[in-house]
Amino acid sequence: MSWSGAGSRALPTRARSAAAFTLIELLVVIAVIAILAAILFPVFARAREKARQTACASNLRQIGLAFALYAQDWDDRLPDRRDLKVLPPPWSPAWPPSDPRAGWAALVLDPYVKNNALWSCPSVVGSALGAAGQVAQTVPGTTRVARIWLWRFDRPEISLTTFWGKTDAQAAEDLYAANDPFIGRPGGPAEAELAADPYFPRTAPTVPADLRGRAVHFGGRNRLFLDGHVKYLRDARTD
Repeated sequence: MSWSGAGSRALPTRARSAAAFTLIELLVVIAVIAILAAILFPVFARAREKARQTACASNLRQIGLAFALYAQDWDDRLPDRRDLKVLPPPWSPAWPPSDPRAGWAALVLDPYVKNNALWSCPSVVGSALGAAGQVAQTVPGTTRVARIWLWRFDRPEISLTTFWGKTDAQAAEDLYAANDPFIGRPGGPAEAELAADPYFPRTAPTVPADLRGRAVHFGGRNRLFLDGHVKYLRDARTD
């Protein structure tokens, strides 16, 4: 008997079945992958958001440096460009009740800021929050957009709670004298906020429904202080 053709013969049916996946095995593998994806996706999302939060904090530090460089050139005083503050377009009167947008500052500090992307957190660019009228403001005379808030430049008048044309020390002293319960009483420039990420507390009844509880970062925001340091603030009023 010749076995010359034995090597080309097909495997028996039982051998073929042992070498292949069954439908049940395939479904089990797919189910395991789906479970792992459901577990890991939030972890990856938070890791990505943490990286963006760090990049945002770096942006704010560089904006703080730009304010400091400006002050060095202007007798240690912060900008007083109230003329730019009254330029259109107006903000929504619902919330916030004033206009903390920073389009004017992006123009004034342009000689000290070489990267226009600093004025928008990576987490807000391209998002619905970043397109909100209370957040985005076109830099006067340009097509650029700024998306950070400068609360102490939110009104076109000089008062104890605004920083127009003041030194860092005077700005902190005025805030302390104002004793505003929403601002607090800073002990110096290191406790006086200069800039912050936009946020919309769900506790404010006038916040639009589509923005209520929204913030740039998970549960809080980065804050830049007059002395140039940046700190993340957790805020239970945001999601």
